[in-house]
Amino acid sequence: GLATPLVVSVHTVVSFDFAISILPGWHTTIFPPYFVAGAIYSGFAMVLTLAIPLRKFYGLADFITMRHLDNMAKVMLATGLIVAYGYGVEAFTAYYSGEPFERFLMLNRALGPYWPAYWALILTNVLIPQALWFKRVRSNVLLLFGLSLVINSGMWLERFVIVVTSLHRDFLPSSWGMYYPTIWDWATYIGTLGLFATLLFLFIRFLPMISIFEMRTLLPEARVKEEGRTE
Repeated sequence: GLATPLVVSVHTVVSFDFAISILPGWHTTIFPPYFVAGAIYSGFAMVLTLAIPLRKFYGLADFITMRHLDNMAKVMLATGLIVAYGYGVEAFTAYYSGEPFERFLMLNRALGPYWPAYWALILTNVLIPQALWFKRVRSNVLLLFGLSLVINSGMWLERFVIVVTSLHRDFLPSSWGMYYPTIWDWATYIGTLGLFATLLFLFIRFLPMISIFEMRTLLPEARVKEEGRTE
Protein backbone atom coordinates (compact mmCIF):
# COMPACT_ATOMS: atom_id res chain seq x y z
CA GLY A 1 0.00 0.00 0.00
CA LEU A 2 2.79 2.44 0.86
CA ALA A 3 5.17 1.34 -1.88
CA THR A 4 3.62 3.39 -4.69
CA PRO A 5 3.43 6.76 -2.87
CA LEU A 6 6.92 6.10 -1.47
CA VAL A 7 8.38 5.61 -4.96
CA VAL A 8 6.61 8.70 -6.30
CA SER A 9 7.54 10.93 -3.36
CA VAL A 10 11.18 9.87 -3.12
CA HIS A 11 12.01 10.20 -6.79
CA THR A 12 10.08 13.41 -7.35
CA VAL A 13 11.93 15.00 -4.43
CA VAL A 14 15.25 13.89 -5.94
CA SER A 15 14.23 15.35 -9.30
CA PHE A 16 13.26 18.65 -7.63
CA ASP A 17 16.85 18.95 -6.42
CA PHE A 18 17.85 19.19 -10.06
CA ALA A 19 14.80 21.02 -11.45
CA ILE A 20 14.92 24.01 -9.09
CA SER A 21 18.49 24.84 -10.10
CA ILE A 22 19.26 27.29 -12.90
CA LEU A 23 21.78 25.00 -14.58
CA PRO A 24 20.93 24.03 -18.18
CA GLY A 25 20.19 20.32 -18.35
CA TRP A 26 18.75 20.31 -14.85
CA HIS A 27 16.26 23.19 -14.92
CA THR A 28 13.33 21.36 -16.52
CA THR A 29 9.80 20.62 -15.34
CA ILE A 30 9.65 17.16 -16.92
CA PHE A 31 12.11 15.73 -14.40
CA PRO A 32 9.57 14.61 -11.71
CA PRO A 33 7.49 12.20 -13.88
CA TYR A 34 10.59 11.36 -15.90
CA PHE A 35 12.51 10.30 -12.77
CA VAL A 36 9.58 8.24 -11.46
CA ALA A 37 9.27 6.38 -14.77
CA GLY A 38 13.03 5.85 -14.84
CA ALA A 39 12.99 4.48 -11.29
CA ILE A 40 10.28 1.95 -12.16
CA TYR A 41 12.10 1.11 -15.40
CA SER A 42 15.45 0.43 -13.75
CA GLY A 43 13.79 -1.14 -10.70
CA PHE A 44 12.04 -3.83 -12.71
CA ALA A 45 15.23 -4.40 -14.70
CA MET A 46 17.16 -4.94 -11.46
CA VAL A 47 14.45 -7.29 -10.16
CA LEU A 48 14.85 -9.38 -13.31
CA THR A 49 18.64 -9.27 -12.98
CA LEU A 50 18.40 -10.73 -9.48
CA ALA A 51 15.32 -12.94 -9.83
CA ILE A 52 16.38 -14.88 -12.91
CA PRO A 53 19.63 -16.32 -11.43
CA LEU A 54 17.95 -16.96 -8.06
CA ARG A 55 15.08 -18.66 -9.85
CA LYS A 56 17.57 -20.94 -11.60
CA PHE A 57 19.99 -21.79 -8.79
CA TYR A 58 17.47 -22.08 -5.95
CA GLY A 59 14.76 -23.97 -7.83
CA LEU A 60 12.13 -21.23 -7.65
CA ALA A 61 10.67 -21.79 -11.12
CA ASP A 62 7.37 -22.95 -9.62
CA PHE A 63 7.05 -19.70 -7.67
CA ILE A 64 8.63 -17.17 -10.07
CA THR A 65 6.90 -18.34 -13.22
CA MET A 66 7.20 -17.21 -16.82
CA ARG A 67 3.96 -15.29 -16.33
CA HIS A 68 5.68 -13.15 -13.70
CA LEU A 69 8.69 -12.57 -15.94
CA ASP A 70 6.47 -11.73 -18.90
CA ASN A 71 4.49 -9.19 -16.87
CA MET A 72 7.68 -7.56 -15.60
CA ALA A 73 8.95 -7.32 -19.17
CA LYS A 74 5.71 -5.58 -20.20
CA VAL A 75 6.10 -3.06 -17.38
CA MET A 76 9.68 -2.41 -18.51
CA LEU A 77 8.48 -1.87 -22.06
CA ALA A 78 5.80 0.61 -20.95
CA THR A 79 8.06 2.61 -18.63
CA GLY A 80 10.84 2.49 -21.22
CA LEU A 81 8.53 4.24 -23.69
CA ILE A 82 7.82 6.91 -21.07
CA VAL A 83 11.55 7.41 -20.55
CA ALA A 84 12.06 7.64 -24.32
CA TYR A 85 9.30 10.25 -24.46
CA GLY A 86 11.15 12.20 -21.76
CA TYR A 87 14.33 12.16 -23.84
CA GLY A 88 12.39 13.44 -26.84
CA VAL A 89 10.65 16.20 -24.90
CA GLU A 90 13.95 17.31 -23.38
CA ALA A 91 15.58 17.62 -26.80
CA PHE A 92 12.53 19.29 -28.39
CA THR A 93 12.21 21.81 -25.54
CA ALA A 94 15.87 22.77 -25.90
CA TYR A 95 15.33 23.41 -29.61
CA TYR A 96 11.88 25.02 -29.49
CA SER A 97 12.54 27.33 -26.54
CA GLY A 98 15.26 29.20 -28.40
CA GLU A 99 17.33 29.30 -25.21
CA PRO A 100 20.97 29.29 -26.39
CA PHE A 101 22.34 27.62 -23.25
CA GLU A 102 19.84 24.75 -23.49
CA ARG A 103 20.57 24.30 -27.19
CA PHE A 104 24.29 24.30 -26.52
CA LEU A 105 23.87 21.69 -23.80
CA MET A 106 21.91 19.29 -26.02
CA LEU A 107 24.41 19.69 -28.86
CA ASN A 108 27.25 19.19 -26.39
CA ARG A 109 25.66 15.97 -25.12
CA ALA A 110 25.10 14.61 -28.62
CA LEU A 111 28.27 15.84 -30.33
CA GLY A 112 30.63 16.93 -27.55
CA PRO A 113 33.37 15.05 -25.69
CA TYR A 114 30.88 12.75 -23.95
CA TRP A 115 28.90 11.84 -27.06
CA PRO A 116 29.61 8.07 -26.68
CA ALA A 117 27.87 8.05 -23.29
CA TYR A 118 24.83 9.92 -24.64
CA TRP A 119 24.30 7.72 -27.68
CA ALA A 120 25.03 4.58 -25.65
CA LEU A 121 22.20 5.48 -23.27
CA ILE A 122 19.86 6.08 -26.24
CA LEU A 123 20.84 2.66 -27.58
CA THR A 124 20.47 0.82 -24.27
CA ASN A 125 17.42 2.63 -22.88
CA VAL A 126 15.38 3.25 -26.03
CA LEU A 127 16.36 1.12 -29.02
CA ILE A 128 17.41 -2.29 -27.68
CA PRO A 129 14.46 -2.62 -25.21
CA GLN A 130 12.03 -2.39 -28.15
CA ALA A 131 12.73 -6.10 -28.56
CA LEU A 132 10.32 -6.58 -25.64
CA TRP A 133 7.44 -6.02 -28.06
CA PHE A 134 7.97 -9.61 -29.21
CA LYS A 135 6.50 -12.47 -27.20
CA ARG A 136 9.40 -14.70 -28.21
CA VAL A 137 11.84 -12.35 -26.47
CA ARG A 138 9.70 -12.04 -23.34
CA SER A 139 9.47 -15.85 -23.18
CA ASN A 140 13.24 -16.37 -23.34
CA VAL A 141 14.84 -16.21 -19.90
CA LEU A 142 18.37 -15.61 -21.20
CA LEU A 143 17.24 -12.77 -23.45
CA LEU A 144 15.31 -11.19 -20.59
CA PHE A 145 18.37 -11.42 -18.36
CA GLY A 146 20.55 -9.83 -21.04
CA LEU A 147 18.03 -7.04 -21.63
CA SER A 148 17.82 -6.33 -17.91
CA LEU A 149 21.60 -5.90 -17.78
CA VAL A 150 21.47 -3.61 -20.82
CA ILE A 151 18.76 -1.45 -19.24
CA ASN A 152 20.61 -1.22 -15.92
CA SER A 153 23.72 -0.09 -17.80
CA GLY A 154 21.68 2.46 -19.73
CA MET A 155 20.11 3.94 -16.60
CA TRP A 156 23.56 4.29 -15.04
CA LEU A 157 24.71 6.10 -18.18
CA GLU A 158 21.66 8.36 -17.95
CA ARG A 159 22.67 9.54 -14.47
CA PHE A 160 26.23 10.02 -15.68
CA VAL A 161 25.07 12.14 -18.61
CA ILE A 162 22.69 14.23 -16.48
CA VAL A 163 25.34 15.04 -13.88
CA VAL A 164 28.62 15.22 -15.78
CA THR A 165 27.62 16.79 -19.10
CA SER A 166 25.63 19.50 -17.30
CA LEU A 167 28.58 20.44 -15.09
CA HIS A 168 31.69 20.07 -17.22
CA ARG A 169 30.72 23.03 -19.44
CA ASP A 170 28.74 25.72 -17.68
CA PHE A 171 28.21 29.44 -18.34
CA LEU A 172 31.89 30.42 -18.13
CA PRO A 173 34.33 28.84 -20.61
CA SER A 174 37.12 29.50 -18.13
CA SER A 175 35.63 26.85 -15.82
CA TRP A 176 35.21 24.19 -18.50
CA GLY A 177 36.91 20.90 -17.83
CA MET A 178 36.72 17.15 -18.26
CA TYR A 179 35.83 14.62 -15.61
CA TYR A 180 38.29 11.76 -15.15
CA PRO A 181 37.42 9.25 -12.42
CA THR A 182 40.17 8.60 -9.90
CA ILE A 183 40.95 5.37 -8.10
CA TRP A 184 38.79 6.57 -5.21
CA ASP A 185 35.83 7.07 -7.52
CA TRP A 186 36.19 3.53 -8.82
CA ALA A 187 36.71 2.20 -5.28
CA THR A 188 33.51 3.90 -4.10
CA TYR A 189 31.57 2.54 -7.06
CA ILE A 190 32.85 -1.02 -6.66
CA GLY A 191 32.41 -0.80 -2.90
CA THR A 192 28.72 0.06 -3.22
CA LEU A 193 28.23 -2.94 -5.49
CA GLY A 194 30.02 -5.13 -2.96
CA LEU A 195 27.94 -3.77 -0.08
CA PHE A 196 24.73 -4.43 -1.98
CA ALA A 197 25.82 -7.98 -2.88
CA THR A 198 26.79 -8.69 0.74
CA LEU A 199 23.43 -7.52 2.09
CA LEU A 200 21.60 -9.48 -0.63
CA PHE A 201 23.41 -12.73 0.20
CA LEU A 202 22.79 -12.22 3.92
CA PHE A 203 19.11 -11.69 3.18
CA ILE A 204 19.01 -14.88 1.12
CA ARG A 205 20.84 -16.81 3.84
CA PHE A 206 18.72 -15.82 6.83
CA LEU A 207 15.32 -14.74 5.46
CA PRO A 208 12.82 -16.43 3.12
CA MET A 209 13.20 -15.25 -0.47
CA ILE A 210 9.50 -15.80 -1.18
CA SER A 211 6.80 -14.25 0.98
CA ILE A 212 5.14 -17.13 2.85
CA PHE A 213 1.95 -15.11 3.31
CA GLU A 214 1.59 -14.56 -0.43
CA MET A 215 2.37 -18.19 -1.22
CA ARG A 216 -0.50 -19.39 0.97
CA THR A 217 -2.96 -18.31 -1.72
CA LEU A 218 -1.32 -20.75 -4.15
CA LEU A 219 -1.94 -23.83 -2.01
CA PRO A 220 -4.68 -26.20 -3.21
CA GLU A 221 -6.66 -25.95 0.03
CA ALA A 222 -6.62 -22.15 -0.22
CA ARG A 223 -8.13 -22.36 -3.69
CA VAL A 224 -10.86 -24.69 -2.46
CA LYS A 225 -11.78 -22.28 0.35
CA GLU A 226 -11.83 -19.35 -2.06
CA GLU A 227 -14.07 -21.23 -4.47
CA GLY A 228 -16.40 -22.14 -1.60
CA ARG A 229 -16.77 -18.49 -0.64
CA THR A 230 -17.70 -17.43 -4.14
CA GLU A 231 -20.39 -20.09 -4.55
